Amino acid sequence: APHPNPNNSYGATYGEHREFLELSIDDHRELQAHCKKIGLEYSCSVWDTTSAKEIVSLNPALIKVGSPSNQHWELQKVLRDEYTGEVHISTGMTTKEEIEKIVRFWEEGKGDAKNRVVMYNCTSGYPVPFRDVCLLDIRLLQEKYAHRVKAIGFSGHHLGIAIDMAAYALGAEWNERHFTKDRTWKGTDHAASLEPAGLGKLCRDLVATYTAMTYKSEDILDLEKEQRAKLKWGQ
Repeated sequence: APHPNPNNSYGATYGEHREFLELSIDDHRELQAHCKKIGLEYSCSVWDTTSAKEIVSLNPALIKVGSPSNQHWELQKVLRDEYTGEVHISTGMTTKEEIEKIVRFWEEGKGDAKNRVVMYNCTSGYPVPFRDVCLLDIRLLQEKYAHRVKAIGFSGHHLGIAIDMAAYALGAEWNERHFTKDRTWKGTDHAASLEPAGLGKLCRDLVATYTAMTYKSEDILDLEKEQRAKLKWGQ
């Protein structure tokens, strides 16, 4: 069958389109080695049990389950029972009842299975308008699941990077964004992705926000003392 949107297709049929885009396990092994060489952590999203088993064989530190696959129990069983790394799960286009099913599935696993799970607040759209990002759902996930899984994160498909700082300030311990070399390339993902310069700015601003998220260590900080002496009424 042809691709439902021929303008985004890399082949005459949807099957040819997928074959063009899919990487082999050897490709992933090469990517993993390259990531190690340049000091990055390799990880991958898996959408089916075959892919899950292949990526598990590489034993990365974490594996991602996207929103479309978060009710795919056969896939998650592979990650729960045959893998020991972290599993990061997005909750876009997912009801609260379905989110509860995910967490219970991992709680039923042996050992510390649930303590390997990171649940991501997410809205599935490419791109997502600001009104539909729904950042306060991060707090809802924290209230209900912070004591039942390892951490809560945020997966964004919005434009720009301002929203990510707010997500971090609300308590998201992980931040996921799509990135690309060119946002004008074929496919809906590219339009909702960050280019290298944008990704660099995101990392810079997240570090700055992390540094700023502290309490005062004393009533008057050292850098304030000179200003207090010059400007404070009654000194």
